[in-house]
Amino acid sequence: MTTFVCAHGAGGHKDDGGMQRIARVLEPLSIDVTRFNFPYREKGSRRIDPMPVLKNSFKEKIPTEAALIGGRSMGGRVASMLAAEGVACRGLLLFAYPLHPAGEPQKLRDAHLPSIRCPVLCFNGTRDALCRRDLMEHALASVGPNWRMHWLEGADHSFHVLKASGRTDKDVLEESATVTRDWLCQLGSS
Repeated sequence: MTTFVCAHGAGGHKDDGGMQRIARVLEPLSIDVTRFNFPYREKGSRRIDPMPVLKNSFKEKIPTEAALIGGRSMGGRVASMLAAEGVACRGLLLFAYPLHPAGEPQKLRDAHLPSIRCPVLCFNGTRDALCRRDLMEHALASVGPNWRMHWLEGADHSFHVLKASGRTDKDVLEESATVTRDWLCQLGSS
């Protein structure tokens, strides 16, 4: 069984709907999903901790270098920064990476991405207001072959799709499970 240390997004917590959906998708793949709250959520606050506090609290949760790390949105960003700093892990699994703040595509959060050396699987929706596809593809031009980007057609930042798309949220989750299973098989053979 693979351990995945999974952190929540800025406005979420370890038991919110998005985090539960991630766990439901991954657990049938023999992935033990370890969810946790950042310190500000443990205190019942909505005021996000400074990045050093977020990174230290995440680092404390990683049980072994064989673990996958990542999470939803801000949680995945924190994990990616740890990986860029050389924290040992088997790989990064990112859901809805927040490349930029909503409505502020000029404020990219990509400077550390080329420093990541471990394998990465990143999911973003094509309607994600925090990750414009053209900007992400430009940012990934410098990261190398260890990064696998998967675009979920029609999905937003929460991986919801419009009814008019002809897809359902369940379709999106099943797609992410299939892609994750394939990625894990490649990790196992490398």
